[in-house]
This record gives sequence, C-alpha cells and structure tokens, in this order.
Amino acid sequence: MTAPAATPGPGGPLLLGVRHHGPGSARAVRAALDAARPRAVLIEGPPEGDALLALAADEAMRPPVALLAHVVDDPGRAAFWPMAEFSPEWVAIRWALDHGARVRFIDLPAAHSLATGEEPAEEDAGPRVDPIGALAEAAGYDEPERWWEDVVEHRDAAADPCAPFAALAEAMTVLRETYGDGGHPRDLIREAHMRQQLRSAVKEFGAEVAVVCGAWHVPALAAKFTVAGDRALLKGLPKVKAELTWVPWTHRRLARRSGYGAGIDSPGWYGHLFAAPDRPVERWMTKVAGLLRAEDRQISSAHVIEAVRLAGTLAAMRGRPLPGLAETTDAVRAVMCEGSDVPLGLIQDRLVVGDVLGEVPDAAPAVPLQRDLVRAQRTLRLKPEALERELELDLRKETDAGRSRLLHRLRLLGIGWGEQTRARSTGTFRENWRLRWEPELSVRVAEAGVWGTTVLGAATAKAESEAAAASALGAITALAERCLLAELPDALPVVMRALADRAALDTDVAHLAQALPALARTLRYGDVRGTTTAGLAEVAAGLAERICVGLPPACAALDADGAAGMRTHLDAVHTAIGLLAEDAGAGPDGLRERWSAVLGRLASRETVPGVLRGRAVRLLLDDGRIESEDAARLMGLALSPGTAPADAAAWIEGFVGGASGGGMLLVHDERLRGLVDGWLTSVPPEAFTDVLPLLRRTFAAYEAGVRRTLGELVRRGPAVRTGPGEAAAPGFGTGLDLARADAVLPLMALLLGRGGPGGANDPERPQHPNGTDELGAPGILDDPNYLAGVGK
Repeated sequence: MTAPAATPGPGGPLLLGVRHHGPGSARAVRAALDAARPRAVLIEGPPEGDALLALAADEAMRPPVALLAHVVDDPGRAAFWPMAEFSPEWVAIRWALDHGARVRFIDLPAAHSLATGEEPAEEDAGPRVDPIGALAEAAGYDEPERWWEDVVEHRDAAADPCAPFAALAEAMTVLRETYGDGGHPRDLIREAHMRQQLRSAVKEFGAEVAVVCGAWHVPALAAKFTVAGDRALLKGLPKVKAELTWVPWTHRRLARRSGYGAGIDSPGWYGHLFAAPDRPVERWMTKVAGLLRAEDRQISSAHVIEAVRLAGTLAAMRGRPLPGLAETTDAVRAVMCEGSDVPLGLIQDRLVVGDVLGEVPDAAPAVPLQRDLVRAQRTLRLKPEALERELELDLRKETDAGRSRLLHRLRLLGIGWGEQTRARSTGTFRENWRLRWEPELSVRVAEAGVWGTTVLGAATAKAESEAAAASALGAITALAERCLLAELPDALPVVMRALADRAALDTDVAHLAQALPALARTLRYGDVRGTTTAGLAEVAAGLAERICVGLPPACAALDADGAAGMRTHLDAVHTAIGLLAEDAGAGPDGLRERWSAVLGRLASRETVPGVLRGRAVRLLLDDGRIESEDAARLMGLALSPGTAPADAAAWIEGFVGGASGGGMLLVHDERLRGLVDGWLTSVPPEAFTDVLPLLRRTFAAYEAGVRRTLGELVRRGPAVRTGPGEAAAPGFGTGLDLARADAVLPLMALLLGRGGPGGANDPERPQHPNGTDELGAPGILDDPNYLAGVGK
C-alpha cells in the first residue's frame, strides 16, 4: 500500500485525514479547502443526514451539536455523530455551504450500523490499536495528547496547508500495513461503502473532490480495491428503518471520560485554541484569572503575566514549540493556585472541559413529543442547560406549579432532566430540584414518543399502562402519588381502580403498611395542588383500618430481621396515620385513637419482639398517650432480671434507637437514663458480648454532642440533691434565679404582643369563637404561673 497524495489532481481526489475534534486539523482543513476549492466535499458520517446539512447554515444552529440516528420502531437503539465548532467535519460542512460546493456524508448508512452495531462483541475483536498513541510512542512521547499538540496543533497551516495531511497519511499507511484493521473489523465494511461513494462523486465531479475523514481511513480510500470486492463486503447487510435529526450536544460529552469513543480530554481548551485569533496562552490565562476572581480569589494582572512567562519557560525546558495544556496547567497551579489542586479542579471542570450546550433550530426534524416539550420549556421559562443548577419552586405560584408538573411528568416518562432533592423548607408547598440537561435525554424523549404526542398525553398513557401491569400494592400507591404530583387527572381514576382492586385482594400486612405512607403523602400533596382526592382518602382509610386489625398478629413471633423490617413499617404507618387522622375522623372512635390502642397492645404483648414493644412505647410517649412514669414502668418491666439480655437490648433499641430524639430523651429524663444504666451494669459478662453490637448500633446513631453529654452524665453518676443550693441534675444550674428570670419577661411580652394594650387580656384583642386568642390559648402568656415556668 503506497502513501496517498494529499493534493488534488489527475491522480485522484483530495484526501484530508483528520483527528475528530482537533482544532489543528480543523484549521488545516479550512486552509486546504481554501487552496483547492473543490466542487464537492465528502465527509465521514451517515448518508441519511444529507437532507439535514443545510441546517448547519442556520444562524440558530450553534455547536456543539450532534446528528442523532434512532430506529423508528425502537428509539432506544440510537447513535450520535457529535461535532463541535473546532471539529474538522463541521468546518468542512460550513465551508461547503458558504462556497456553494456540494456536501455529502459517505460513511455506512445508519440503517445498517444501527441494525448490526458499530462494533463487534469484545470477545470477537482483536487487540485495539490507538493510532495516535502508536505514533506518539514511535516519536518518543509518553503522552499522545502532547505529541498531537506538538505535531499538529502548533503547526502553521498557512505555510503549507496540505503538509500535515500528507505526513499523517504516510504514517497511517505504515500503521495499516502493520496492524491491518487495528482490531476494528467493522471498519472494513465502512471503508468499502466510503470507496463506493467516492467513486460516484469522482464520476460526477471529476477530481475536484475533497474527502474529510478520520486519518485511519485514508490509506483504505487511497488504495486500489475492486468494485466487485466492495459490493461483496456490503452484500446482505441487515437493515432497519432509521430517522435522523440534529440535537444539542455539550463539551462535557465530547470528553473521553464521558464514554464517547472519539472523545478528547480537553474540549474547552481545544475550543479556546480554535477561537483565539492570537496570543492563545495570554488569553487563556486571562480566562483562568476571571474564573478564580469570580470565586473570590485574589488574582491580579501580575499573576497573569507571571503565569504566561512560566508556561513559556516550561515549554522551552521541555523542548516544545509552544506551551500546551500541560505547561499552562503547571503554571496556573504554581502561580495562581499556590500549589493547591483544589482550585485547579475547578479550572479543569469549568474551562478545560467546560459546560457549553449547543442549540439547534426549530426547523430541525423532531418527534412531536420533543416539539411539545420545547414549547413547554419556553412557556415556563425553563431553559435546558448543561451546567447543573438548583431550582426551588413555590407551588403557590402558577409558573412554579407548572414547572413542577412538567418535571414530574418527565420523570414518569423516564426523562431524568430533573432530580428532586430534599427541600430546605418543611412546608409541602415547596420543592427543590437539581437540573441538568444531558444529550442522551434526546434519546429518552424519542423513546417516550411512543406514548403520545404531548408530554401530558404521553405521561397519562404510560401511567395507565403501568397501573394495568403493576402487581405489587406498593408500586400502585407510588404510581398514584406520582400521578398526583404530575397532575394527570385522566390517569388518576385508572390508577385508583387498580389500587382499590389490588388492596382488596392483598392480605399481607407488610404490603399494606408499605402502601399507606405513599397514599398519605398523596392526600397531602392533593391539598397543596388543589386536586380532588376523595377517592384516595377512602382507599387510605380502608388500608389504615385493615392495618389496625392485622398488625398485632403479624408482629408476633418474628425473627430479628423480620422485626427490624416491621419496625420500619411501624414508624411509616404511625406518620401516615398522623396525616390521615383528620380526614378519617378525630372523635373518640377516630383513626388516631384506634391506632393508639394498637400500639398499646403491641407494647404489652410478650410474644411481640422487644424492638417492636419498645418502639410502640416510644411512639405512645411522643404522642402524649402515656406519661413518662408509665414509660419508666414499662421500661423497668422490660429490663427486669427475668428478661433475656438480648431481648432487653432490643427493647432499648426500639425505644431510644434511630434518629427520633432518643438520645435527648435520655439526657433530660434521669429516671429513664438510670433504668438503662442500671440494667447495663447488671448484664452478666458472658451475655454482654452478645448485646454489645446491638447497643453500639443504637447509640452510634446519636449525634456526637448527645453521646458526649450522655457520657458526662453517666460518669458523674445519679444526681443527689443535698440542699436548696445544689444542682437538681449534673449539667444543670444549682437553682432558680428569680431575679434574672423576671428580667426576661417584659421583653418576651413585647415580642409576643402580650400584656398591656393589645395583650391577651385586652378586651379589644381579637378572640376566636371558643374564647381563645389567635395562638389558640386563653391568655396563656399572661398567666403568672406559666411565666414563672418560662423563667425556669
């Protein structure tokens, strides 16, 4: 195989072998095209995209963008051909459109590549060859990127525009002779199709044809192959129906670490090199300084000057023609970052890689669902962005409520543009989202297009389908919650019918307990969003009643794992019933009272595991259903000498374990703390090693300050009051200072609007019909006894 010529003439077309997304290659391609002025430009890419090439001239088309091809009947089977502003293919397209030349794609059609897969299975492929890495190693470089910068990126293309292509073609010819297909057998089929397209173009336009493709393919296009041989390679290829369109792309997705096969390490840096008209290093250092200043770092123009000088010095010491990314990075680290890699990581993320998101014009083909999504995004002023950002929504505002509905509908469709995070406010009218638009979401939109032509219609259809297919009760209740959040009024009745049918047949208390919390949250969200949830309230009340009946027997004779799982359900049901109690009835026979009776039975039954009995006592105590004396009595019984140490330790875990304030309860209730301390000191040594892991797990959940306070209180021992001046308990004052307490009361009365004119005893103060003030208490802060208690 002989090295191909890089100049057009009677012998053949102009073959421009490039590196995808190389700014040096892009500049050289533009210079070579300016010099050759071909009538036709052929580009490596799917031929189905020819009809979309004219859109590249649209002012609304802003790279990075990508050609997206997907199978019509299976949109999940898709492929991308990304292009940045500094991609040689994009430069060639724009040159052809600007100069009236014909432009075509000549790679294997997407209809074939999507049917067969671009690459063979890993076990069928031989060793993969990295051409750039092989050439860099042969030149004595230990870093392919550095070799490419020195040989291509820093070369002056204006001197001889075709020289770099001739050198690369010769080098690739040697590599192809040595390695053959380089472990990419599919390339032989692709190159056969490229040769056929090249022959057709030469027949139509003569030798005035330029080809822009990966340098690896140039030897295969220049070599002599028979037409019959190429047809034989292409015969019988499987085929599917594919559609193509332009979609926005990002610099981050151009990075090799994102998984894109032809990616690069530093798209932001390459974009800067391509766009900078002159002094690229000085302009880069100015960008870095601006970023660091925006992060409140003290960076002056002197830092910029010194960093430029150091980068140039490093390049000279390393024998490089100009400073590259390695030299600029080392200079920035030493001069602007003071040797720290922390700000350097920010520079790497924001500038070296970057978060640029491209744009495509409205005229680009798109599935109807994509067009409806774009309209919704514009109406709600919710523009897709590559940079991750936080969004806080107030559901009382119409626009924010619309944004919430859109994001929830997209999540139901599997389009993860937004991820809901924990709201900083405890109110149900606020939502927090983390938004980030990834190019792959365009594929998800195409996939979801099978459900409908609008976001609302598609989400409704998918919810109905999931309701019909769901078998688990918990899955249906979760779906009902998602339908309410997404405001799908047509899907909700279908989901509710499936929920009622499934709930009537399910007798597993654990399943019922798992389903109830989602219904309770659904009812709460319904109140906030103004959605009618009467049907859901009836289903929730029925589930709660069945849980109250079936929970006590279901908690009997459980092993440790089963008891731990049931404790989780117990906590969730307790919270859910608290939310449902007002809707289900709060009278003497109301839901809350029945639930308290269930907890009472759990707390007193010996057949119930200790962790559940302890948890039931704690929930009753927190709700004010029992007094602390009753809780201490039940604890004393559970920790009595006749109780097995493991069961007693489990009771303690249920009572004070978790993140429910059990540590603070022990800090402030000396009686309970004394019971736990007395039981712990009486555990026999042979049993102590068995209960120690459980106790460590229980107390490890407390905050460090709580653990430290408990340790201090236990170390000091029980409090003994010896006189009026002694402390009532370790860590507290020796007594009540009435004079200091009284000094606080006037200020409190002023802040709360109590006492004197406008106070709770003022006859002109507004009163509720039941005689209480607006805080719901009959002048409680004007009660001297209450104020004395506050002083304590």
